[in-house]
Amino acid sequence: MVFLFFIVGFLTTANTQFQAPLKSVFLGGAGRLKNTFATLITFSWFLAYPISGPIGSRWVNRRGYKVTLLRGLLVMFIGLGLTFLSSWETVRYPDSCLHLGDLSVNWGFIIFLAGSFVTGASATILQVVLNPYLSACNVRGTQPIQRLAIGGTSNSIGTTIAPYFISGIVFGGLALEDVSVAQIRLPYLVMMLVIAVVLGCLAAFRLPDIEETRSRDEKLEKSVWSFRHLTLGVMAIFIYVGCEVCIGGNINLYAIDKGIGDPALLATVYWGLMLVGRAFSSTLSKVPAKTQLTVTTTGATVMVALAVILDSPWLLAFTGLFHSIMWGAIFTLSTAHLGRYTSAASGVFMIGVFGGAVMPLLQGGAADAAGSWRLTWLLILAGEVLMLLYARYGSKVIQRGD
Repeated sequence: MVFLFFIVGFLTTANTQFQAPLKSVFLGGAGRLKNTFATLITFSWFLAYPISGPIGSRWVNRRGYKVTLLRGLLVMFIGLGLTFLSSWETVRYPDSCLHLGDLSVNWGFIIFLAGSFVTGASATILQVVLNPYLSACNVRGTQPIQRLAIGGTSNSIGTTIAPYFISGIVFGGLALEDVSVAQIRLPYLVMMLVIAVVLGCLAAFRLPDIEETRSRDEKLEKSVWSFRHLTLGVMAIFIYVGCEVCIGGNINLYAIDKGIGDPALLATVYWGLMLVGRAFSSTLSKVPAKTQLTVTTTGATVMVALAVILDSPWLLAFTGLFHSIMWGAIFTLSTAHLGRYTSAASGVFMIGVFGGAVMPLLQGGAADAAGSWRLTWLLILAGEVLMLLYARYGSKVIQRGD
């Protein structure tokens, strides 16, 4: 479970890090909408969450955790294959473009977006299993948020490595104007091989089921949306993922706009601090999730406000330390006391991750309209305040599903 968290984190961040290089490679004909088109890479990934989250939940209820994991990895293999195909098509047919009025976009970019969507769907399906499994499995001496923090630490190792994997290995440390889409092919073939090996190993492993978290085919008496703390938790995770991805993905574009050299370093600092925070939070066996979320949302609110006032990408990068704990805290608070509604709740919880598609796209459009990224971070500031309100008031359990 912890290793699969690493894979999800690595691929999610690697996908967002393609925005800056592929903006240079694919979007020469996109005119003043280059930032908007570039953020479609992130949009297509997170668009998969509200669509495939409920599908993954149904698979868990009907076929169990292991079969769902195997299916999710198979979908991931296909998604990586589409990304490979996008590079091949662009090199083979460099002049093949989709024309939208005065704008033109290479068809390879469209295929890349399809690959991003399919791989995002696989990450969604995996997380429908990973989050409730780590939350519900009984490991002596730990609490659910602590186990999720351990998985989150592994996830953060992947997110920390990913920016330099893209800039240093995939594109060989070249300046943005010198990168080539042909450089995608070999790394993605290697990743397809890794996923095939993981798929084979997992098929041979025994994975204990957790029966009390699954409803199988029985009809639930209530809708999962009837649980107030879950419904507000889905809204909170919508905002959280949107804020996380806006900073982790768009901070590079912000740095380039300000003329800062080595923009990948900012993303690495952000994801690296998330790793530090998650490693630290995995030791907090006595601190309640509500307290952790209150403290971190307060810290993030102050940091983003200072970043806007001082026009500083570096202060935004340091919010990674506060964002590190939020996913596990929100998931723990949202699914508390749901009993056999837990697996269904995990599926609808993934719908909230759609915030990672909507908010970066809105921010990219705002940056194109304003001609600057600075004031667009006010969107993130508002999100931090709303998450603080969930921690203090929205997470209270009104009814139980035990």
